[in-house]
Amino acid sequence: MIPGEPPPRVVVAGGHSAGHIEPAMNFADALRRLEPAAEITALGTVRGLDTTLIPARGHPLELIPPAPLPRKLNRALLQTPGRLRDSVRATEAVLDRVRAEVVVGFGGYVAMPAYLAAHRKGLPIVVHEANARPGVANRLAARMTTHVFTAAPSVRLAHATAIGIPLRPAISGLDRSVLRDAARRRFGLRPDGPVLMVTGGSQGARSINAAVSGAAATLRAAGVQVLHITGAQHAVEAPDRGPADPPYVVMAYVDEMQYAYAAADFVICRSGAMTCAELAAVGLPAAYVPLPLRGGEQRLNAEPVIAAGGALLVDDADLDAAWIETTLIPVLDDPERIAAMAARASVAGAPDADVVLARHVLTAVAERRDRTRGYGAGSRHAESSPPAADAYDGGHQR
Repeated sequence: MIPGEPPPRVVVAGGHSAGHIEPAMNFADALRRLEPAAEITALGTVRGLDTTLIPARGHPLELIPPAPLPRKLNRALLQTPGRLRDSVRATEAVLDRVRAEVVVGFGGYVAMPAYLAAHRKGLPIVVHEANARPGVANRLAARMTTHVFTAAPSVRLAHATAIGIPLRPAISGLDRSVLRDAARRRFGLRPDGPVLMVTGGSQGARSINAAVSGAAATLRAAGVQVLHITGAQHAVEAPDRGPADPPYVVMAYVDEMQYAYAAADFVICRSGAMTCAELAAVGLPAAYVPLPLRGGEQRLNAEPVIAAGGALLVDDADLDAAWIETTLIPVLDDPERIAAMAARASVAGAPDADVVLARHVLTAVAERRDRTRGYGAGSRHAESSPPAADAYDGGHQR
């Protein structure tokens, strides 16, 4: 920004799920590092994790009425236009109150009203799509703006530039070898011997938990240590072990995942967009078990690193103790193969996406200010001619 100018005023829309909130907050943190005086406001609803995760990151939260877009033709879909109008009007009021100069959207319940309100206000729109298969909100927004960014080149979205997914610096800047010993001590793991990290996300994954706990004896016999992060909803009991047995550590949740990543040699997990991005950034090989829902979206998220040779893929229905014994343990027993997979996993990483996106947003603000100075305060941002809010015909938003 030009010295002496007021700080940029940015509204971030990425709510409901951690998969939308986390990259939104990582971007906001990066913007604050580049422009410490930046005025950042996050949009959210009372649904989902907005009121929990966003305030914890230190950014102001403005709540708007939720306007989820149902999958099926039912009464909820018939009520969507009215709910969406209410949400757009509430968002416009927020944009006016904070004097927003740009809206940055990441998908989720708040993204659609944010995009429509920004378009009606003539504000520049910046879109980031983390998933391999874009949601309806981001597909529509890509017709409203040329500022469109995706996690990977394979994502099909108008005007898209692939930059990766914004990550926390604690993850994107992690050197696993430097933190390894301290991380293993933190979890009560031995300094030597392979460590398998198990996670199904914040809520856990029943099938993954059952398969790994069912293979506990086989893993122990192979000398494999386990850091099993079960998730809040699916508890697992730590198996009995003798003093000579490798540790099997069970935890419901890990707040600072960089330590878990540093302690591990290999991961078995779901393939959500954030998980894939983080493991690629830190160079951790994995066995991905895509969630068997949402039309195979999670499988698509994992495809780049699998194609690079940095990960395995196993269908949820095929994951059991026998698969771990016959397929996974031979990998864990082969340090050279793990090292080769780690190097290939890191090739798919994009550790600087947060800063890249923040710089693009600052450029969009600067261009808007230039237009305002050159053409007057009433000039509209018109990169394309999308359908108006009243013409929206429904659909499904993740």
